[in-house]
Formats: sequence, structure tokens, C-alpha cells
Amino acid sequence: MPGMDSSFESHGHTLSAHIGRPPGATARGPGVILCHGFPTGPLDAARSAGMYPQLIDRISSALGCISMTFNFRGTGQSDGDFSLQGWVDDLRYAISHLLAIGGDDVDGVVLVGTNTGGSIAVCVGADDPRVVGLALLGPRADFDDWADHPRRFLEHAREIGAITDRKFPPSIDDWSREFRRFRPVAAARRFAPRPMMVMHGDDDDRVPVSDARQLVTAHGNAELSLLPGAGHRLRHDPRAVAVLLGWIDRMQALHTHPSTADT
Repeated sequence: MPGMDSSFESHGHTLSAHIGRPPGATARGPGVILCHGFPTGPLDAARSAGMYPQLIDRISSALGCISMTFNFRGTGQSDGDFSLQGWVDDLRYAISHLLAIGGDDVDGVVLVGTNTGGSIAVCVGADDPRVVGLALLGPRADFDDWADHPRRFLEHAREIGAITDRKFPPSIDDWSREFRRFRPVAAARRFAPRPMMVMHGDDDDRVPVSDARQLVTAHGNAELSLLPGAGHRLRHDPRAVAVLLGWIDRMQALHTHPSTADT
């Protein structure tokens, strides 16, 4: 069954989303939200998460769960301009949106995040009991490189289209302070003992493998999956997708029970 386009509000911004539904009956259990990373190339913000709906539809079809991907503010067809606090808020509203759509069929949420999306996911999941599991693909352990050169990063965000309002942010100091306020490693520690899996390519030339190890160590009981020869964009690696589907399937088995609608 093909998914459907959707949208939801986040602090006055309309964010585009894609909902995946299984072709048959849905067992009551966790839904899945897939979070994209920060755009990379010139004008890449407009194309962010362009292939994610296909992956979400595959997850829903293969695992029989309701799932969603969406565009953070400043990317794709979503309104707004990038800020770290804004992206954190967007994910919180995305969780509420999926739970509202899923109704009785969705009991908790598994967050899957690629790169910066994974770092955002752990920061949100740490303090949200609705999140029952985390799968992080090539996540960064901190945002210190952005914090060290805020004006340079701001210009980069404008060049790639993640910030289009020339008057944004109102305060560069406040905007950049968020890069040190959110600490993925500390968040991983708080997320424990809920299940967490970290996947990383050992040929990732943008985020070192040491970032993955920091997050796993902080959690204390997380799974670490290192893929030989894999680079930064793990979602394009069939091995990574297979590992991800297997892990989500185990999370579903831990939490799934028959829907009252089917009894």
C-alpha cells in the first residue's frame, strides 16, 4: 500500500510529512519516525529527505507498522528557517502527529535518525517517555564544530537554503548557543535503559566512528553496528537497511500486542 502525504504544525510552521501504512492489518505497537540529517550540498535543503518516503513505505510494508518521515523546518516543502531548537521542537510535534494519526494502533514510537537527525532523535528521546527505542545511523556526538564557528555555519546554512530569511536569526548569539545546549552524549546516558542501536560506516569521511562509540559508551547497553567500507549515507547501503529492518522488527516484537480493534 503506497503511503500518503501529510502535514502538521510546529510552532506556527507547516511541515511536510509522509505517512506509511501496512497493506494488511496493523498490530498494536510502536510507530516509526525517520528523521533526515542536515543538508550538505549547495541548495540541498530543498531536496532533503527526498528518498525517505520510499524507505518509510518499505518499513511499513515489511514490518506491518504505521510510520512517518517529515521535513524539518527550512528543508523540503516545510516552512521556516533552521535552528537546532526548532528542529528539536519539530520532532516533538512529529511524535504527537504520528500518535494522533495512528490512534489505538500506535503504542509508543521508535525514532530512526540519520546523521544530524540521529543526534536530534537522541536529544528528544532522552526526555520523552513516548520514545521506546532509538536507531541512529552515522550520528554526530556533538555540535561543537558548529558552535566554534557560528557565523561561518550561519552563512553555510544560508547558502544551502536551510535559512532563507535574511533577518533570521534575530540573535546570532542565542541561535549559536543552542549548539552547546543540546548534548547527544549526555542524552544517550539519559535515554538508557531503553533500547538503542548505533550504526556507523567505518569509511565515513564526515563523522568519525569515535562519535558512535561515545554515544554507545554513554548509553551503557546500546548495540553498535560498524559496516566495513560504508560511508556517510548509510541509507543507501543495502546492508544498513537490512540491519535497520531487523532491529526495528525486534523492537516491534518487544512491544507489539494484538489490537483491541481486531479482537
